[in-house]
Amino acid sequence: QVQVQESGGGLVQTGGALRLACTVLGATFEDYTIGWFRQAPGKEREVVACISRSGGIPIAADPVRARFRISRNNDKKEVYLQMTSVEPEDTAMYYCAASRRSLPSTRTDFYCPTGAAIWDYWGQGTQVTVSS
Repeated sequence: QVQVQESGGGLVQTGGALRLACTVLGATFEDYTIGWFRQAPGKEREVVACISRSGGIPIAADPVRARFRISRNNDKKEVYLQMTSVEPEDTAMYYCAASRRSLPSTRTDFYCPTGAAIWDYWGQGTQVTVSS
């Protein structure tokens, strides 16, 4: 049984930093593209970042690109979302998702897929709360 697990959420002050981690259990970790999503109360879920199976293609969404970084360590079977200079608007439940598909691309760029059907497995989420 494949399970996705997130960890590292918590309460952080504005301007602070937090690192989330994600792992996939019950499957070969390197076979999965990993994505981070978040959902704030009353808002739709949005993609935050994603990373290719090898880790060679990390992508952060425009709203967080200057502050968040995604990386992975396949030896440790973990993907990390390093959040810096956090803002109250970053308060949300953060979800990790795993897909057996490669990252899609246009003619020039790779991008994070947002359709729920693309992602095979989802974690339960970890809460991030940024205090002002």
